[in-house]
Amino acid sequence: MRVLDIDLDFFLADCCELVAPGERPPLTGHEPWETEEVRRFLEDNCGLSKTDPITGRIFPTHDGALLLWHELMKKGELTAPFSITHIDAHSDLGIGKPGPGFVLNSVLPLAPDARADIERYYRMEQLDEANYLLFALAFRWIDRLENVRNPKSRPDIPTFAIKNENGEYEAIRLSSFAQALFESKNGKEPTVAFCVYDDYKAFRSAGKYDFVSLAISPRYSPKEADALAGIIAEYIRPI
Repeated sequence: MRVLDIDLDFFLADCCELVAPGERPPLTGHEPWETEEVRRFLEDNCGLSKTDPITGRIFPTHDGALLLWHELMKKGELTAPFSITHIDAHSDLGIGKPGPGFVLNSVLPLAPDARADIERYYRMEQLDEANYLLFALAFRWIDRLENVRNPKSRPDIPTFAIKNENGEYEAIRLSSFAQALFESKNGKEPTVAFCVYDDYKAFRSAGKYDFVSLAISPRYSPKEADALAGIIAEYIRPI
């Protein structure tokens, strides 16, 4: 199955520095794309259509995607492992606080069917909008991950991502010393195909998506960008 995972901060002239809770980044230098440019990307690059919207949801912060996928899997509507196209100015793989250490050293040693204790990770303040994809990888939910980035995205791909001989990202396989101690019981962590598009114009969806989500990410986008959420919503059938 295939999931389209969009963050509003992708559609900005430049990436915003993270602002304090309750605040929004300034418009200057972070102007949102023109409406028609957004539509062209959604339709030409992602294969979306207003006449045939994809089932999905819009939420404030991007970790809402993890909750949505969990909900859909519990309903039997989404089956893991699935493919994710991550349209975002950021990788959301754990760069910055709280970082990847907790996932690598405390989640990976757990039995795979006991890992997706999402509410516990929230209580421990270890899960947020900047590392939720790392958790999804640790839960073994993903078999292919594409990161389509803003042209001004800052380097934030973790060092555990594997490059080929041409210097292109090709895979992710999570590991740690703690994980290795339990590998005989848990099995090897899967190798996940990983592709990064620094030039979003080179991206074309390989097929129709089963589900789509949009994060507003208010701390990463000026309030003027919120108008684009209404445009993107035209391609989403709410659940």
